[in-house]
Amino acid sequence: MHPLPTWLSRSAAAALALLIGAGGEAAAQSRVKFELWHGLSGDLGERVGDVCKRFNETQAEFEIACISQGSYDEAVQNSIAAFRAKKQPTIVQVFDAGTADLMLSGAFYPAGKLMADNGFTVDWGRYFPGVANYYATSKGELLSFPFNSSTALFYWNRDAFAKVGRSAAPTTWEEVEAISRDLKKAGYACPFAFEYDTWQLMEQFSAIHGQPIATRGNGYEGLDAELVFNKTRFADYVKFLKKGYDEGIFSIKVKATGATIGEAFGAGDCQMTQMSVASHGTIGKIAKPGMNWDVAMLPLFAGTKRTNSLVGGASLWALAGKSKDEYRGAAAFFNFIALPQSEEYWSTVTGYIPVTKPGFAFMKAKGFYDKPPYKGREIALESLTASEVTPVSRGVRLGGFLLIRKETQDALQAIFANSMSVEAGLNQAVERGNAILRRFEKTYAGKQLP
Repeated sequence: MHPLPTWLSRSAAAALALLIGAGGEAAAQSRVKFELWHGLSGDLGERVGDVCKRFNETQAEFEIACISQGSYDEAVQNSIAAFRAKKQPTIVQVFDAGTADLMLSGAFYPAGKLMADNGFTVDWGRYFPGVANYYATSKGELLSFPFNSSTALFYWNRDAFAKVGRSAAPTTWEEVEAISRDLKKAGYACPFAFEYDTWQLMEQFSAIHGQPIATRGNGYEGLDAELVFNKTRFADYVKFLKKGYDEGIFSIKVKATGATIGEAFGAGDCQMTQMSVASHGTIGKIAKPGMNWDVAMLPLFAGTKRTNSLVGGASLWALAGKSKDEYRGAAAFFNFIALPQSEEYWSTVTGYIPVTKPGFAFMKAKGFYDKPPYKGREIALESLTASEVTPVSRGVRLGGFLLIRKETQDALQAIFANSMSVEAGLNQAVERGNAILRRFEKTYAGKQLP
C-alpha cells in the first residue's frame, strides 16, 4: 500500500481508508442526498456514475446522485432554469466555455470558501497551473474544482509512417505537409484529417503559438475584450489547411460525411489527425486489430517557440441556495475526487488527465504510463506544462463563448466549401463574435470579472 501524501486532510485519509479497506456497501441509514448534474453522455456519462457510486461506497453519511443532462450546454442551461425555479442541483459541471458566464452569475458557492467552511484544508498549489488557470480568477483563486481535464494531441499511424520511411511524429506543420504528400504517393487516400472543432483548430493552435484570440488577455482583464484571431497566425493556419485540402492531402472528417476523425483514424483510413487526449482510450478500443499508433504534442509552424497548450473539459461548481448538509456532502465529494487514487481511477476508465501534481506523481510512480493502454497520455501533461503560463496561454475568458465558437465554426465550413475566402470568413466570424461580446458586456454592465 502506498503511503498517504502529507497534503491529504484527515477527512480524506478516512475516506481513503474506507475505500481501500473491506469495501462493501455502507451501513443502511438515513443519508444526506444531493445531486450533481453533468454534461457527459454515453460511455463517459456512465463513468461519472461510477465515480459517484465509489464515493457513496466510501462513507454512510452522504449519497450523491449524478445525472446526465445530455451535453455541456444543456447541463448549464438546465441548471439555470432549475435555479430560477429554486430546484437547482448542489453541483453542476460547467465546461470551459461557460466559465465567464458562471463567474458573473453570482449563483455559486466559491470552492475555497465551501471547503474551508466545512473543515477541509486544500493546498491549491497542487493543481497544475495549466489546468487551474483556466478556471481561476485573475488573482489565481479557484472558484470551482477542475474535474475532467484534457488537451489536444497529435495522433499518428506508425505502420503507415514506416511504409514511407518515417519513424517519428512530425514536430512542425511543414513536416505534416511533406509526410502527407509522401503518404498520398504511397496510396493512402487520407494522409491527414481534421474537423471544424474550434477548440482544436483555433484555441489550441493559438495557445501553443503564443497568439491571442482576443484583446485584454483573451478576456481575463475585462468585459470590453475584442476578438482578433482574424489578424493572427491562425489566419495563416487556416490558409495552410485550405491549401492542403484543395490539393487533396488533407481531408475533413465529420459525422455528416460518414465518419468522425476518431473513427476514420481508428479504422486506419486516415493516418494523422488531432484530437483530445480524452479520445486516447476510445482509439484503443476501436483501432483495427494490430494497428500500431501513437500520440505526440501538436505540431508548430517552423521557427515557433512552444507555449503551453490549453486545458479542455470542465470543472465542478457548487451552486448557491442549498442546505448546509448538502454543502457538507459537496465538500466531501470534492475532497474525494482529489485523492490520487480517485484521479488514477478516473484517468484509467476515461482518458482524461490527472489535474493535480500529486495525482500525476502517484500514477507515474505506479507505472501507469508504462502500460500499453495508457502509454502516451503523459504527453498531454507535457503539453500543458511546456512553458510558464502566459496571458495568452492561461485560457479564454469570454462571455457567450459557445456562440462565438459556433460563429467561427460556421465560417470555417463556408471557407472550406469555397463559399467564402479565408479573409472574408474570419472577418465575418470576428465581426459577429464581437457583437456577441458587446451584448454580453451590456448584460453585465457595471460588473467586473473576478
